[in-house]
Amino acid sequence: MKDIFALREHDKLRKTAYAAMFAAVAVLLSGFSFPIGPSKCFPFQHAVNVIAGVLLGPGWALGAAFISSLARNMLGTGTLLAFPGSMFGALAVGFAANALSAKRRMFAAAAEPLATGLLGAWVASLIVIATNPGSGPMFTLLSVAFLASSVPGALIGCLALYSLKALYRRVEEKAGNC
Repeated sequence: MKDIFALREHDKLRKTAYAAMFAAVAVLLSGFSFPIGPSKCFPFQHAVNVIAGVLLGPGWALGAAFISSLARNMLGTGTLLAFPGSMFGALAVGFAANALSAKRRMFAAAAEPLATGLLGAWVASLIVIATNPGSGPMFTLLSVAFLASSVPGALIGCLALYSLKALYRRVEEKAGNC
């Protein structure tokens, strides 16, 4: 039985199509956000980061996060903080998934809040402070905001991967019984 996470070995065209689909899904779901401080928290972006990072790897997940952040900014459903708030998590999940065995790749979802809540918040705080001097302790506020968004998003992404894996197993079993 092949593993659902074996998508990594497919060609560039297929990965490009999946990355574009993941970016489009993130943009379509961008209406489900809530403001905390200067950021718009968007858990579904983090869920998409987890799925893309595990299925496609770090570079493709990073590309999907960048494209969705760019589109969300152009549509007005995101802020400049969408870039560091999504890209670090996607990259971290991709690297974590590469380091884990196929059976454990869905646990790479834990890397999403860690990278987003620390690295993403730090870079975002530098952006806020550079554009609004004297804005105070931004790292703490943005870290809390990014974690409030990325923890539930990572859980949603992990549950989606688990569901996809279970569905894939059932389809494979039915195909093997024919």
